Amino acid sequence: MQPINRRTLLQGMAVLALPGCASQQMQTSQEKKRQIDYAWRQAEQIAKQTPKPTFPNKQFDIRDFGAQANSPVSSSEAINKAIQACHSAGGGKVLVTAGSYQSGPIHLLSNVNLHITANARIRFSTSPKHYLPAVFTRWEGVEFMGYSPLIYAYKQHNIAITGEGTLDGQADASHWWSWKGGKKWGVEGHPTQAEGRAKLFADAEAGVPPEQRHYSEGFYFRPPFIQPYRCTNVLIEGVKVIRSPFWLLNPVLCENVHIRQVHLESLGPNSDGCDPESCKNVVIDNCYFDTGDDCIAIKSGRNNDGRRVATPSENIVIRNCKMRAGHGGVVIGSEISGGVRNVFAENNEMSSPDLERGIRIKTNSVRGGLLENIYIRQCRIGEVQDAIVINFHYEEGDAGEFDPIVRNVVIENLECAHAKRAFQVRGFKRAPIEQMTVLNTHFVKADDPGIIENVAGLKLEGVFMNGVAFNL
Repeated sequence: MQPINRRTLLQGMAVLALPGCASQQMQTSQEKKRQIDYAWRQAEQIAKQTPKPTFPNKQFDIRDFGAQANSPVSSSEAINKAIQACHSAGGGKVLVTAGSYQSGPIHLLSNVNLHITANARIRFSTSPKHYLPAVFTRWEGVEFMGYSPLIYAYKQHNIAITGEGTLDGQADASHWWSWKGGKKWGVEGHPTQAEGRAKLFADAEAGVPPEQRHYSEGFYFRPPFIQPYRCTNVLIEGVKVIRSPFWLLNPVLCENVHIRQVHLESLGPNSDGCDPESCKNVVIDNCYFDTGDDCIAIKSGRNNDGRRVATPSENIVIRNCKMRAGHGGVVIGSEISGGVRNVFAENNEMSSPDLERGIRIKTNSVRGGLLENIYIRQCRIGEVQDAIVINFHYEEGDAGEFDPIVRNVVIENLECAHAKRAFQVRGFKRAPIEQMTVLNTHFVKADDPGIIENVAGLKLEGVFMNGVAFNL
């Protein structure tokens, strides 16, 4: 797949087969309604038809493999032995119950359901050396060999993490988070990720093969908490995930992912709640987010690395979630160079004075990406700084050769109690946002309407701000 840049024509590009794609003239209201209704029927089919993993009715109690509850002794080896035994026996449930267990990284295998009961907790080591040897992973959209995620699976099928127990990364200002650096998180004299991050990104831009990018010990890249990588049929359900070193849930290049009734709570740097990257068929349902960064951020790889892998995130349904603190509620980007299509978010509640943005798309001419068919409806926003954001000037801004293409964004029946700014929508003059529709949306209180610029095919209908009809 050729990268989309200023010199690349749109001819020959794959465009999602939804009626009323952005290349058409603006439809009549009736035609637009038919398109929207059709899209939401497609969303329901995605949710219904995305398969879930199934498991044999067999149990493997980690205590039978040497795990010790309420002990300072690590149960990591016992947990991984139980997983191996379960996998070798054709699959089933690995049971974690009755107490608190210390552990290093846990690596899931096919046909294994790691089940943590309500009275159980796994406390993960904060010693980086326990997350070696390095594994093939992705960090801020770039592939490399790095510290193992706390829970990791690579090229596995039918895997799950379920139960009502707690997964505790034990990260804090003294453990993991200080690697971020900066005024808030830096510890004087402590090395940070900055130097390694610049070098890794330079390697990716230079085309160094990811297997040759070794960035574990000595480079200060905090691992994500849960990362299934190139897996199929993944379920994460019911558990509480707290105090993560980095992103909390980060499925990468996975297909058929269900995330249900998960409680996500971590206020450290880059504590994104759920970041599906280059995934197909993802359902995020009835989850709770109280995070230090974006609650949900859909991604598909950074810059040259995202264009090399060339796999979009697609067919993603987000519904019935509650979002408190965070940089953004439902977010797309910024590592979005592989593109995204068919995102549906409905019946989500975002409410906190600490929430910075409600609906957000962030990219630039370095990231690029084809982003299309984004549907948002019946969402409620309480207090927020910016309610609706589409920003082509994120981070590096207009400093690259890969203009983003954003088209067919539909927001309807959204209610915002109080926004400092209602809109921050900014395309490029040479590459405007295409076909943006906002219907039946109420900003009960807006201190400032904000800005909408460089949008081709803008439709505002039934939009009210401070009790008055709003239009441009």
